[in-house]
Amino acid sequence: MSDQIKYVYGPIPSRRLGQSLGVDVVPLKTCNWNCIYCQLGRTTPLTNERLEYVPSAEVMAQVRQALDAHRPGEIDYVSFVGSGEPTLHSDIGWMIREIKAMTDIPLAVITNGSLLYLPEVRTDLSAADVVMPTVNAGNADLYKRIARPHPEVTFARVAEGLISFRRTFLGLLWVETMLIADVNDSVETLRELATVLRAVQPDEVHITLPTRPPSETWVEPPDEEGIMRASAILGDIAHVVHPGVGDFDLGGYDNVVDAVIGIITRHPMSQTQLERALTRWAPEQVEVAIAQLAASGQARKVERLNREFWTATSSHFPDEAQSEAADPDRRRSHAVAG
Repeated sequence: MSDQIKYVYGPIPSRRLGQSLGVDVVPLKTCNWNCIYCQLGRTTPLTNERLEYVPSAEVMAQVRQALDAHRPGEIDYVSFVGSGEPTLHSDIGWMIREIKAMTDIPLAVITNGSLLYLPEVRTDLSAADVVMPTVNAGNADLYKRIARPHPEVTFARVAEGLISFRRTFLGLLWVETMLIADVNDSVETLRELATVLRAVQPDEVHITLPTRPPSETWVEPPDEEGIMRASAILGDIAHVVHPGVGDFDLGGYDNVVDAVIGIITRHPMSQTQLERALTRWAPEQVEVAIAQLAASGQARKVERLNREFWTATSSHFPDEAQSEAADPDRRRSHAVAG
């Protein structure tokens, strides 16, 4: 396998951004949230320290190389997204400005939005075309239950940061709301969420569902009633975003083993999904590559909702007992039911 670390990947099909060239500027699970639904598993440990986690100049060199390798129209967005919270990288503002000088392709930042309470982070993101923060809760207790955040990142700080950013940001603000059955899909929780969103004033609200394997085993998407309830309460700017379709660009990978580990580090997939994505290689070659990675300890299976997914071993997915034990609200509800 190649020893070069890849900070730029794709373009890959995005549910909201078409063919997206991903820019990943933090190591796996470098984050200040530990979301119950995260497709990359649990965050261990949490950090709220802004650093140059990966070399900024090397990231820019890889972005330039990727842009030069694709014809006009093949990339819809350059997107900061990936293995953790991108605004934790202390040079993200410089990197955004450098990319904007390289290309007219619009630039998006997919972020949890938690650091927008810092004026320097608001300045860093001001040059982006689209900023896509996450708002899953309308009160502090529910926010802590879903995000399990670093102590410095309070609900009040997150809300105040988003409101302040909206006042000065000239681009598009698309808020993502992950809707989770029996967690934030009730009338009461959705009305509280709607109150926060009215204060933030996003251009759009994207209702997403936990369709990829979540960190906690009990996390499930809501039923149709819950989805319709959310759409009705959150208003006309809200719509459900369905899983993306399209092909992964795997031109940067020399062999099938590198391609498999490159994908499952950021996007856990079933074997069938991997075979469909990796059309450069025969299904038998993909199967052999998965077996090699499993045998070497680099990949493992995770079961969610009676489906098996392959993920990088470095991701931490708890089993069902560990997952149940980590959520006090579920322990209480089970005790009452018993």
